[in-house]
Amino acid sequence: MTPVVKVPPLVTVFGGGGFIGRHVVRALARRGYRVRVAVRNPNLALHVQPLGNVGQIQPVQANLRVRWSVDRAVEGADCVVNLVGILHQSGRQTFNAVQEFGARAVAEAARAEGAKLVHVSAIGADASSPIPYARTKGQAEKAVLDIVRDAVVFRPSIVFGPEDRFFNRFAAMARLSPVLPLIGGGETNFQPVYVGDVAEAIARAVDGTVAGGRIYELGGPEVRSFRALLEEMLRVVERKRILVPLPWWLAKLQGRILGLLPNPLLTADQVEMLKHDNVVSGEARSEGRTLEGIGITPQTTEAVLPTYLWQYRPAGQFTKTTVA
Repeated sequence: MTPVVKVPPLVTVFGGGGFIGRHVVRALARRGYRVRVAVRNPNLALHVQPLGNVGQIQPVQANLRVRWSVDRAVEGADCVVNLVGILHQSGRQTFNAVQEFGARAVAEAARAEGAKLVHVSAIGADASSPIPYARTKGQAEKAVLDIVRDAVVFRPSIVFGPEDRFFNRFAAMARLSPVLPLIGGGETNFQPVYVGDVAEAIARAVDGTVAGGRIYELGGPEVRSFRALLEEMLRVVERKRILVPLPWWLAKLQGRILGLLPNPLLTADQVEMLKHDNVVSGEARSEGRTLEGIGITPQTTEAVLPTYLWQYRPAGQFTKTTVA
């Protein structure tokens, strides 16, 4: 008798070639899942294939604005993970098209396929917000949970780790500039969460060990102000820089000007979002809708930042640190 070969479950990961995506793909591959990495340009996602065994990870073309490509990417999947989001609009890549319409398309495709769904949003998502980014994130959450009632929704705070857009950006600025801006005085609070912890949470949701139909808020073990985070970054890269408070009105003006660039460092909408703390809510903590609530002990910035920011230290001080 020919032995029956059990085929591992297939997970489609939209946005799997990005910063969070590659960590999610690695976490899923280690668990033995087959992973279909759905991205707009598969040629730019070939770097994810070495994260698993031969044939285990397969990049495919998909655009959340094109419904048939979403359906094709989800076909045959047992679970779908949507990581796609944008920080600024460019051409047809608008907040409405990518974050609201795109999330709805993924949810409808997952429902049609009978697949589980994990959707990644962001702390601050609010369907009634006047800020387009936050509003479309909130609208997406509502659509996802209306379409797939047992979907798992994760809202991370600012995510840090190799290739992040926060610490790397300011560390690069510190190489060249004697001053760094403190938008709004640097008093906004964040709860930085390590990308590996976010990926583990998503993988556990795919495993089915995270209760569905709920919104989880993911933050690290510490709440830190914008100023405190820049000060910590400067300690790690061993540079002394002047932190200059930037009034809200001036920051918004700069955001409007910089927002005209193809890949802006800052937009007016981002300035508005910085007026609100980006931390896990008391309600989420009390109800166990956090990393700790699903059994994950979050890593600190102190433990992780030296493992990748060492490259920004002055010449001759490149001492790489590793996490035990």
